[in-house]
Amino acid sequence: MTTTVIRDADVVVAWDASAKQHVYLTGADVAFEGGSITYVGRGYTGPADEVVAGRGLMVMPGLVNIHSHPSSEPMNKGLLDEIGSPGLYNSSLYEFMPIFRADSEAVPSCVRVALSELLLSGVTTVADLSMAHPGWLDLLAESGMRVCVAPMFKSARWYTKNGHVVEYEWDEAAGEKAMAEALSIIDRAEQHESGRLFGMVVPAQIDTCAPGLLRESSEEARMRGLSWQIHAAQSVVEFHEITRRHGLTPIGWLDSMGLLNDRAIIGHGIFLDDHPSTRWHTDTDLKRLAETGTTVAHCPTVFARRGITMKNFGRYKRSGVNMGLGTDTYPHNMLDEMRLVGYLARTQATDPRAVTTTEIFDAATIGGAQALGREDIGRLAAGCRADIVLVNAEHPMMRPGRDPMRSLVYAAGDRALRDVYVDGQLVVKDGMVLTMDYEAAAAHLHEAQKRVLDNAPKQDWAHRPVEKISPPSFPWA
Repeated sequence: MTTTVIRDADVVVAWDASAKQHVYLTGADVAFEGGSITYVGRGYTGPADEVVAGRGLMVMPGLVNIHSHPSSEPMNKGLLDEIGSPGLYNSSLYEFMPIFRADSEAVPSCVRVALSELLLSGVTTVADLSMAHPGWLDLLAESGMRVCVAPMFKSARWYTKNGHVVEYEWDEAAGEKAMAEALSIIDRAEQHESGRLFGMVVPAQIDTCAPGLLRESSEEARMRGLSWQIHAAQSVVEFHEITRRHGLTPIGWLDSMGLLNDRAIIGHGIFLDDHPSTRWHTDTDLKRLAETGTTVAHCPTVFARRGITMKNFGRYKRSGVNMGLGTDTYPHNMLDEMRLVGYLARTQATDPRAVTTTEIFDAATIGGAQALGREDIGRLAAGCRADIVLVNAEHPMMRPGRDPMRSLVYAAGDRALRDVYVDGQLVVKDGMVLTMDYEAAAAHLHEAQKRVLDNAPKQDWAHRPVEKISPPSFPWA
């Protein structure tokens, strides 16, 4: 097998196992062979079949995205940026998102666009929370990424007939069947020839899943040694629905069923019992999350568009909650998401010390890895997978370079990313995706969106034209 050495890098974001933290290591080497890192440190003297000059580079671990929807979200660009249902606390989940769904012809382009954007922002592992679609596993493998395949299933669909009441159409037998199909997909993913696919059990939303389905899915995840994720505490509507049904908050209800644990992930987890928008008579949700070791997948962009924010990331961290990050929506840019995590946490806390760049980067690497039950990703250390990102530390937006990670997150972003390796294979070179045709997929998606727009009024409860639902920024003259 070929040994590749990145030699004499300006900075390596290395893993210090004794301190259990990332550290800056200057003038260092990183060697990898057969998809595995064999050396991180200074003065490497082993075999070197291929040498990458590290001068002018920062070498960092690939980012871990634990909550994303590649098969649908890219279609919503230009549509959902500024809209939410006034009668449903500004969420877009119930009234608007269902009418802009990608059709089967557009789904592959959605996936290629999303995964290309993720790679270009340094993501090497992503959890794909999607409904099953034809060719899904091969399409994910094509990307060259490490993908946690997370087929969603549920007992009910939600809908609104008036824009201010959410209703549920239940079919528990269909939910059980969908879970069985999802588990079969996970089995196939873990046997895929790429060797880079693994699974996660995902009952879609807390308000669309019957209690039995939640318990059974959690037990399946436990028996299979997999993580389990659910959308919960993601909207005011959902919070009120769960308290109405059960007299408990979404987090409290999950905990009462024994579903919170160190392999459970709460997608979003914003509306706790002490959130100003959902103030409940208890004050225990945050403590429950921390004590059970449950992870929260924080995705600020999709909520910030609607004036909704977590209260706040730093508070969760200091309470002992494991935090991971996801992109959830377009643009699938993890570095943009990381920047917004910092800004929103500080503005919500009115305190510049509310969160540190260290905590944000940890969430995007080791926090996500922990949630997925993996110690071999999200860090640069011998024995870990060779998921590596090379950053141009001499890019003008990385200068001054006193603290290169801050320069990357708060200034340069993806513009400074040069190369990306996944499992030791080069998948991005000089800022270009090698595994998929990003530009062609984006062009195809542009055309596909026109079909969605033509069909949208038929899907809307009020049959409104798209221009009324989502007015353009300027009139088309």
